[in-house]
Amino acid sequence: MSENNSMNPEGQELNELLQIRRTKLEELQNKGKDPFEITQFEVTHKSEDILEKFDEYEGAQVKVAGRIMTKRLMGKASFCHIQDRDGQIQCYVRKDTIGEQDYEEFKHYDLGDIVGIVGDVFKTQKGEISVKAKKVVLLSKSLQILPEKFHGLKDTDTRYRQRYIDLIVNPDVKSAFTKRSQIIKEIRKFLDAREYLEVETPVLTAIPGGAAAKPFNTHHNALDLPMHLRISLELPLKRLIVGGFERVYEIGRVFRNEGLSVRHNPEFTLLELYEAYTDYHGMMDLTESLIRTVAQNVLNATTVTYDDVDIDLGKPFERLTMVDAVKKYANIDFDTITTDEQAHALAKEHHVEVEKHFKKGEILNAFFEEFVEEHLVQPTFIMDHPVEISPLAKRKPNNPEYTERFELFITKREFANAFSELNDPIDQRKRFEYQELLREAGDEEANQIDEDFLLALEYGMPPTGGLGIGIDRLVMLLTNSYSIRDVLLFPTMKPKAE
Repeated sequence: MSENNSMNPEGQELNELLQIRRTKLEELQNKGKDPFEITQFEVTHKSEDILEKFDEYEGAQVKVAGRIMTKRLMGKASFCHIQDRDGQIQCYVRKDTIGEQDYEEFKHYDLGDIVGIVGDVFKTQKGEISVKAKKVVLLSKSLQILPEKFHGLKDTDTRYRQRYIDLIVNPDVKSAFTKRSQIIKEIRKFLDAREYLEVETPVLTAIPGGAAAKPFNTHHNALDLPMHLRISLELPLKRLIVGGFERVYEIGRVFRNEGLSVRHNPEFTLLELYEAYTDYHGMMDLTESLIRTVAQNVLNATTVTYDDVDIDLGKPFERLTMVDAVKKYANIDFDTITTDEQAHALAKEHHVEVEKHFKKGEILNAFFEEFVEEHLVQPTFIMDHPVEISPLAKRKPNNPEYTERFELFITKREFANAFSELNDPIDQRKRFEYQELLREAGDEEANQIDEDFLLALEYGMPPTGGLGIGIDRLVMLLTNSYSIRDVLLFPTMKPKAE
């Protein structure tokens, strides 16, 4: 039996085909040619380099390595394509060049096997740049069968669970994750050039603070102490501002014990940065410049297509207060609402669901989510959030019901959240105390009082602007990916039933 010429041969049971591969391995091992005993193979060139610089490499000897993706046997000569990090290149293998015994072994190699090839660069009669093999070495035996090449791997559940197969058979997937790496590299480059210091803060924390989210809980055995996975990077970074680091940032994983969706994964990557002596207007300018620069450097464009809609990152982002946004899209003016009772009556009139304990500001936010978010396709800063939903943001001096906070929306999704950071320890304690009341009322996402953070503020924190950007959503935008699972190499999945 042979499966060399097809990724999914018909008429043979899968377990038979898998056994054939194991039998081939045993035969090689019995001959003293166990591929798993090989420890290294010197690679001198990648496929893309050879294909792009053929005039330079024509006739030269190269050493390439990769996975066999196609194979055509034609008597005394055969062709195969091997796939490396950069792509695929054709290799031409002749019996009279590599020797009868080695050629016979090559004929029994399977799709998915990893080989090293030493040979000369040439172009076939059909004009395909190839490597004429002088030597072929089996470096690893594939004991599983790749998906059929014409249909690829389409099942999303399998793609997410077995990302390694996804990367092998779907080149666009590898491209998206390469772009992800480039995006993060450009973010670092942008911030480092502005004298931000990259730091690391604890993943395990005694108090989960800095965001409205339900944490994952664990236990430290040696200290006999309940602990949590961090839900935010904010409070440790602001402690560093107190300590005298005037510009700091961290790109790190955060964890929120919430549901799964195309926008949400329980662990995700967050950029948070803090800069002393600036405010949320400075953070708006920085955010706009950062996203525009990253798009330009990674994609060589500032207009990107997402879900068949052109998103213009090159022009100035629109800026609206939350009150003005609700007025624009819902024709409701919250400036005319003076009491919580009036706000509750308005919510009832417009069928907006709110909790009994909600205050006017929280009801304004409910109206924003109900009537405004769906319109925010092009980049839009929504500014001046109510104080009730912004426990860590500084109040507006001329309107203390609202804070100096903004969120950036693109494609109807929140991409960034930023404040003029609250540095008044007395006000901060009152905000935390209000959050504690919410917790007592059953809100598991409300902030807890962090006494050490309050103590840090009492030593004095300068006026500071802070910003958080969801890296995964930014990658989704710049790679036109619909689901967050498409930009996470290993998304959280429910264990598959045996």
